[in-house]
Amino acid sequence: MTTHRPRVGPLAATTERAPRLDIDALIDDPTTGIIVCCGSGGVGKTTTSAALALRAAERGRKVVVLTIDPARRLAQSMGIEALDNTPRPVPHSGSNGGSLDAMMLDMKRTFDEVVLSQASPEKARAILDNPFYIALSSSFSGTQEYMAMEKLGQIHAQAQLDGSYDLIVVDTPPSRSALDFLDAPERLSSFLDGRFIRLLLAPARGPAKLMTAGVSMITNALTKILGAQVLRDMQTFVAAFDTLFGGFRQRAQKTFSLLQADGTAFVVVAAPEPDALREAAYFVERLTEDEMPLAGLVVNRASPPLSTVLSVEEATAAADRLVATEPDSTTAGLLRLHADRARIVMREAHLRERWSTEHPGVATAVVPALSTDVHDLEGLRRVGDLLAEG
Repeated sequence: MTTHRPRVGPLAATTERAPRLDIDALIDDPTTGIIVCCGSGGVGKTTTSAALALRAAERGRKVVVLTIDPARRLAQSMGIEALDNTPRPVPHSGSNGGSLDAMMLDMKRTFDEVVLSQASPEKARAILDNPFYIALSSSFSGTQEYMAMEKLGQIHAQAQLDGSYDLIVVDTPPSRSALDFLDAPERLSSFLDGRFIRLLLAPARGPAKLMTAGVSMITNALTKILGAQVLRDMQTFVAAFDTLFGGFRQRAQKTFSLLQADGTAFVVVAAPEPDALREAAYFVERLTEDEMPLAGLVVNRASPPLSTVLSVEEATAAADRLVATEPDSTTAGLLRLHADRARIVMREAHLRERWSTEHPGVATAVVPALSTDVHDLEGLRRVGDLLAEG
């Protein structure tokens, strides 16, 4: 595969083995304005995003972290009982002039804000009250991903105006595929500007009136499939929404360009498991194709290294000898447990080695699994320290 676009600074170095991802160099770099944490679901993206944001704030950056549906314990770990669509200060965070705000994406509210900002009050009310819009803004496939990028664009534009933040950390949605975050804006804007939607407007448009008979046949077929009320709701929504189509596509393209800019850095998060690393490989390749700046890979929740050099074979053989003379030997059980852990560590090391061989230019940080869940700022600081140690 082609190598990713080189990044200025310590992250650009490449060796035969994967170079170390220097997290502190990344967050200290004043040209880094956006960090996007991405990867498949369940790999710790949200915790990684929050830990990066907290570490950056405590190293002097003015940071806002946009989380997507965080676990309640994570909101509590940041000292905020209820995150919402408005950035809120995280208590006891930030130093050296830094600060940390946190917010959780409200998909429908963000969609509503777009409508209110782009349409007249009368047209906005007609759209917001429409049943088809309510369904689209709440559950349409790709809406959450699109609105995450929409909110990113809003925060970035405001920060450019008032200097409220100099670093935005984004936790991408827990999609079925990590690629959905990049594909969703185009998919949603294409849907809203697509042939099917245009067909719903056809009876009201000039040249289309000449094809009324053909359109009526299609409309009758859609009525049988969808029901008359649903079709009327869709047509009413599309008629009101028609003037906003271009704005959706324009903003999607603008945010996509923002993600390609040098001030953006993508951090791919994966667990030391085949499926998660395979998804990370897809994402790295996609970022390369779209010329988006890749900072590196975080292998999260890795098994801690063993504190002894006793091999799997030696531990297993010793356990077998003990069991032969003492079937209920506790020591034999501990030796087998050690052998099992050693196998896991070796398997994970093999997976990481294979991944780095296939992607030799991608800087990597390995974060060992913690013994407990992260439930407070100290836990996030610990994760940040481990990220920096790599």
